[in-house]
Amino acid sequence: MTSTAIIAQLTTLKIASSTSSPVSITGISATNPCIVTATAHGLSRGDVVTIASVGGMTQLNGGTYVVQYTTANTFALSGVDASGYTSYTSGGTATPVTWTKIANVKTFSAFDGSAADVDVTNLDSTAKEFLIGLRDMGQVTLELDLDTTDAGQLALLSKQGSQALAQFKFTLPNNAVATFNAYVKKVGASGAVDQPLKRAVDLRVTGAVTWS
Repeated sequence: MTSTAIIAQLTTLKIASSTSSPVSITGISATNPCIVTATAHGLSRGDVVTIASVGGMTQLNGGTYVVQYTTANTFALSGVDASGYTSYTSGGTATPVTWTKIANVKTFSAFDGSAADVDVTNLDSTAKEFLIGLRDMGQVTLELDLDTTDAGQLALLSKQGSQALAQFKFTLPNNAVATFNAYVKKVGASGAVDQPLKRAVDLRVTGAVTWS
């Protein structure tokens, strides 16, 4: 069969740096997934928004959601089944995060964790018995060419220093997007003769990875 392989070139990794102007909501469907109407919202798959001030469907207020897919005037909230929510009546805003690209990424490996084996063997067992534990999404490991002026690399250093949780977004060349939260565990530096200065970065993923 014809290969469906995806080349890694043009993959991007971005870190959330701030928030941008709120988008006005004019409608929300009580469906699965939940569809939000907001004229010319400008959002993309994998974006993260915080919803507030919604009338009627107040279950959404204060929540942070990943955008699953979009049209020019609507966007879906990934994993949100609103079929049992109260009906939307009026108003509301969706405030998106602002993403900063991390420059000079050379290689990456991602989501290498594995669930634990939970031993449930007892005295009536005739062989070892196990349940599978919670998903562990593991780490994202990056190799970068060091750039002391790049806003994305500076953001990594800032998050490492503050030990604050950060939001990240991988966008693949086929437009699939992985959005996830992680702590910046390591931002190292190394050098060698006839080699560019490099950074080694470890991100510890916490919670689920949302693909959109």
